[in-house]
Amino acid sequence: MKYTHKAFVRWDDLDAFGHVNNASYLIYMQEAKGDLTWYSRERAGKKPILYQMVVARAEVDFKNAIFQGGTYVDVVLWVESIGNSSFTMIYEVKGEDVLYARIRTVQVAVDESIAKSRPLNDEERNFLLQYLEESK
Repeated sequence: MKYTHKAFVRWDDLDAFGHVNNASYLIYMQEAKGDLTWYSRERAGKKPILYQMVVARAEVDFKNAIFQGGTYVDVVLWVESIGNSSFTMIYEVKGEDVLYARIRTVQVAVDESIAKSRPLNDEERNFLLQYLEESK
């Protein structure tokens, strides 16, 4: 299953070249992940999940520029793979029939009390399995 989040493209996301600055794509990704793991769960009366995580790696492939602020783009995300203490997610930032960027992140579960990685628990693993899809 894939999850879709509507990300707002702010006017101040545009840079001197008149297109969305590269750093803004990671903000759209973070907002989409936060909506999936926190806000959509709160709206459904469930507790947030996957908040004790760090992004260990982020790769962005820019495909097409976004030239318009004050509008929305879709951020479609899914889980590509699940390890013992980490998982890989794919995010596609899209408009009407246009792929703007594809982002891949590796996220690691963290035990905050010792600031080290920890295994994913059963609840986290089961949540991630709902969104596990083979990448294109």
